[in-house]
Amino acid sequence: MPDDAPPKPVEFMPVSPERWSDFEALFGECGAYEGCWCMWWRTTRREWMRQRGEANRLAMKRIVDSGEVPGIIAYVGGEPAGWCSVAPREAFASLNRSPTLRRVDAEPVWSIVCFYVAPEFRGSGLMASLLAAARDYAVSKGARIVEAYPREPGDLGPPQAYMGIVPAFAKAGFAEVLRRSPRQPIMRWQS
Repeated sequence: MPDDAPPKPVEFMPVSPERWSDFEALFGECGAYEGCWCMWWRTTRREWMRQRGEANRLAMKRIVDSGEVPGIIAYVGGEPAGWCSVAPREAFASLNRSPTLRRVDAEPVWSIVCFYVAPEFRGSGLMASLLAAARDYAVSKGARIVEAYPREPGDLGPPQAYMGIVPAFAKAGFAEVLRRSPRQPIMRWQS
């Protein structure tokens, strides 16, 4: 798009059965990264490996078809362009099995665990917009605390930065509350 072209409108929508085909189109044949279909934090590692690919796609489809909203899709000019997984922390059972990301306290939190931006939209600032939209969505559903687990920037490519990067969360008003790993803090936004 030329520099002087007007920006395309961006909107954010929760994933629903009616938007499933947009989610599939965005994730493509590979399920975003390596057949994940954003099931990494929702299952055990053994289950994830066994389900990798089509079975992960079907598992996510069951979640969406049940009426549970697993996250939001960003649309740029009406085209699905990005994804952010946001839900109550209880939806992500593997977080508590992680020595680095286990619970900080007993406070009820919503968690942001994953981003996926289509290659043609990377570097456009869409991840920051998705982050704000995911936080706002969680708050609209009653969240008082939104938690995230971004990585420190460095030589991270898209697959390694799937949980976001620390500066983007800090800019969005998230503060570090605990760090059990040098490269990955637990950050929170509180209302």
